[in-house]
Amino acid sequence: MRRYARSLRVNATDAERVLWSRLRRRQIAGFKFRRQHQVGLYICDFACLDRMLVVELDGSQHAENLEYDQRRDRLLRSAGFEVLRFWNNDVLGSIEGVLDTIYAALDRSFDPSAPAGHLPI
Repeated sequence: MRRYARSLRVNATDAERVLWSRLRRRQIAGFKFRRQHQVGLYICDFACLDRMLVVELDGSQHAENLEYDQRRDRLLRSAGFEVLRFWNNDVLGSIEGVLDTIYAALDRSFDPSAPAGHLPI
């Protein structure tokens, strides 16, 4: 899995490169993101472990395989992660809107009585 994650980093899509350039080095409110981070059997495009947030970028192939993505999202949520999904076109055409959505998810305060990783609604 580690070798596969490394190959995904090396062969990143244009959208992944653009978003990573804005997430890396704690550029959003000081939060650290990991790229191609393994959670269980899945490798997530981006993950902020401090806020249990996963950011996934979807290309056209995801429109054909919605069931797989839904199953994957359920597993990630059951592990305590919030999952945000964006189309590659959104990242390439409206990066500021994508970053605003990510920031809003990071900025939500945790309920101390909730299980780890669960955000208030």
